[in-house]
Amino acid sequence: MVKQIQRALAGAGLGVAVDGIFGVLTEEAVREFQRTHGLKADGIVGSATLAVLIPFRFKKSKRRITDIVIHCTASKVSNDLTVEDIRRMHKKQGWSDIGYHYVVTLDGKVHNGRDVDIIGAHVSGFNSYSIGIVYVGGLDEHGKPKDTRNDLQKAALLSLLVDLRKHYPKAKISGHRDFSPDLNGNGVVEESEYIKWCPCFDAMTEYRNI
Repeated sequence: MVKQIQRALAGAGLGVAVDGIFGVLTEEAVREFQRTHGLKADGIVGSATLAVLIPFRFKKSKRRITDIVIHCTASKVSNDLTVEDIRRMHKKQGWSDIGYHYVVTLDGKVHNGRDVDIIGAHVSGFNSYSIGIVYVGGLDEHGKPKDTRNDLQKAALLSLLVDLRKHYPKAKISGHRDFSPDLNGNGVVEESEYIKWCPCFDAMTEYRNI
């Protein structure tokens, strides 16, 4: 992690050796970075500094990533969920944090969820080597499965996946339902079986050329 911080500092134009040692020179480089970005110049790489220095969206996971999995929140199209809403729901289930690594909200913005270095909680049996992305929606106003992505969300998802492909060129892009192929097609959606529909579109086909 220190090397990753040092690389980011060097990329910001601050002369620091990438040696993995958080010494005096690295600390001073951190202070200078903090000063120029309006942060508290204490030389400590806390969450606020890290978010500016190494944005999660462009951060490559230290884990070996074999799969990028697309999800929907299984919420009605009119339900404008935020990252914090999802985080609260997941914590109520006893999880330590939000289960997804990225969230695409109704306004087409990509938000960071769980740190990509930390194993997610989004596809049973495949969390260790995957990145989880969720878009807000997936149900129509009657609570039936539907691809509710608006144009902004579609554009944001595509842009995010293009960025992630640069980090994980061999990772397979697919939908949650591709890990549960026994889709019964009866149109009855229950929480326990929603993985048969999620994310309500054919992600493997749509993103096959990325």
